[in-house]
Amino acid sequence: MIKIEAIIRHFKLEDVKNALTSQGLGGMTITEVRGFGRQKGHTETYRGTEYAVDFVPKVKLEVVVSEAELKKVVDTIIRTAQTGQIGDGKIFVSDLRDTIRIRTGETGADAV
Repeated sequence: MIKIEAIIRHFKLEDVKNALTSQGLGGMTITEVRGFGRQKGHTETYRGTEYAVDFVPKVKLEVVVSEAELKKVVDTIIRTAQTGQIGDGKIFVSDLRDTIRIRTGETGADAV
């Protein structure tokens, strides 16, 4: 099993969710997050005063897939979340050692 974590822009979440569910993805977890990368935040003006926004709001999408589905899911996230501008986000892929369904005790792929 593989865990995919994607940090994307808020306004792209619905597009990514629809694209993944149309491909039969069984579930996902969404978390509101804040952070910065190469852009180091940005400045905004409010009532004539400029101030720095160090941590940019984003959405973190987490999905667990089989090794066979990995490329398809990553390609879908890239295609639907990409705007071509700085700050589009990142995708992190990691091996998942085990998965356990709390209710039934099922493990591995059966738990997903």
